[in-house]
Amino acid sequence: MTNSAAQNQEPAFILVGQDGSARSIAVRARAGGAPGLFWLGGFNSDMRGTKAIALDAWAAEHHRACVRFDYSGHGESGAAFVEGTIGRWLEESFAVFERFCTGPQIVVGSSMGGWMALLLAREVARRGASLASLAGLVLIAPAPDFTEELMWKGFSPEVRQEIETKGAWLRPSQYGEPYPITRALIEEGRNHLLLGSSIEVGCPVRILQGAQDPDVPWQHAFALADRLPAEDVVLTMIQDGDHRLSRPQDIARIMAAVAEIG
Repeated sequence: MTNSAAQNQEPAFILVGQDGSARSIAVRARAGGAPGLFWLGGFNSDMRGTKAIALDAWAAEHHRACVRFDYSGHGESGAAFVEGTIGRWLEESFAVFERFCTGPQIVVGSSMGGWMALLLAREVARRGASLASLAGLVLIAPAPDFTEELMWKGFSPEVRQEIETKGAWLRPSQYGEPYPITRALIEEGRNHLLLGSSIEVGCPVRILQGAQDPDVPWQHAFALADRLPAEDVVLTMIQDGDHRLSRPQDIARIMAAVAEIG
């Protein structure tokens, strides 16, 4: 399948959640060999972004399985963005992983997807035997605990008050329209914080971080690396890299990290 054909591939849809909270989740799954690749996108992004498409194209070229999807409220999936929380998106991530992945998987998570990848690893270990297992994590500008560390703690008293009293605040974005930061996102996110203790993932980890990232400061990547086991964790600092890490040379580094794991 060519890169353009991959972009035009129609998604499959699965329902995740119980009754009134069920969401229709859009998934694109490519059949292929192992280890498969499992893409976890960022906050307010979708599976048709530059990095996700590049990963799928790499998988096609190397005859590897690749699964990508949109969280609820993102891209082609159902439900409203304002209803989203970390726990809700984690539930969807695990459901897609369990339904579409078989054998060892390299989980590639970007920004919020890096947090999701770490939570998914913990969830896979907690739930035990499944058809799929973790071969490694590739984390791109990972943002674990971002709702607390990179949002709430940095918000002005005025913004905090607006979130607490009105239930949401529209955050300006350099990438497009302002988007809502909800009280539910902040409060529910506190149930999933990871940086306060060691993080056991049980597989190799590769972290790629831009030193010029305005959204996730490089110090955040160091704080994460400090919480991971010492063995087989590599942090690559890209001195002129931004948050997106979507330039050709950045994409090449991401694919090299994937190839290094397997």
